[in-house]
Amino acid sequence: MKAIVQDRYGGPEVLEFRDIDRPVPTDNEVLVQVHAAGLHRGDWHVMTGLPYMIRLVVPSLGLGKPKVPVLGMDVAGRVEAVDARVTRFRPGDEVFGWCDGSLAEYACAGEDHFAAKPAGLSFEEAAVVPISGFAALQGVRDVGEVQPGQQVLVIGAAGAVGWFAVQLAKAFGARVTGVASTTQVELVRSVGADEVIDYTRQDVTDGTRQWEVIIDTGGRRTLSQLRRALTPNGTLVIVGGEGGGRWMGGFLRNLRAPVVSRFVGQRLRMLVSKERQEDLEVLRELVEAGKLRPLIGRTYPLGEAPEAMRALEAGNTRGKIVITV
Repeated sequence: MKAIVQDRYGGPEVLEFRDIDRPVPTDNEVLVQVHAAGLHRGDWHVMTGLPYMIRLVVPSLGLGKPKVPVLGMDVAGRVEAVDARVTRFRPGDEVFGWCDGSLAEYACAGEDHFAAKPAGLSFEEAAVVPISGFAALQGVRDVGEVQPGQQVLVIGAAGAVGWFAVQLAKAFGARVTGVASTTQVELVRSVGADEVIDYTRQDVTDGTRQWEVIIDTGGRRTLSQLRRALTPNGTLVIVGGEGGGRWMGGFLRNLRAPVVSRFVGQRLRMLVSKERQEDLEVLRELVEAGKLRPLIGRTYPLGEAPEAMRALEAGNTRGKIVITV
């Protein structure tokens, strides 16, 4: 089968489009014929192996080269074959979920990595939901504990986790303010934000306004800046860790947050999202209820994955990038 393979860390030039063996399902696994694979910022970190600390904490990464040579996690497609012990799926079922190595014609993972594809969504739309959806759902519901009537600020609202977080906070009854650049204001408004602030014109951390919950997916502001925008007993949820150096990236801020939180009234939390089948079902239900809508910015065929990764790195796509197979 054809797949996007990397034998070393680096930029998009390390990605090769070549033939490898098709996986065989064992141990309650499902083999999926991939129709679409969504890209997210984590794929860039896996490709580059940066910051270096992630090579110690991400199971698919090794110190010198990737342990899993095929890139990609988000996936949507049709079940091709199942292990004899699988009970939830059968060949022909349309599914979405996550796995190691979705940038390929076929991908394999345990049956608990998949759910039925949401009714009404294309494979491309379904493929952008899982990983970013997990981060947004767990950030808003579990760490942020967003309640009806609360004032919620989503920084980086034009990114995939951001616009999912806006929609989820609205679904939980909050009044949501999104922060984005000038060119992305309308996108954020289109997913339901009550208010959108253009960060090139207004600094939301200048202390003139405060929110009860802040979901920060931007990764560039300091803890002291973010605390100025937070009510005295508010909750800050830090998602991801962009910026910083090659060793720790932006994660030093994440690690400092719970330490500072011990000495102040505000709850400062770092999100470590987890892939969970029960949350995948929640996301499917929210999509089918019309409360969660995925956005696709651009699609690329499998063989053009290096170009797609360059577009991901540039970060100027309105919506999520999808690889079609």
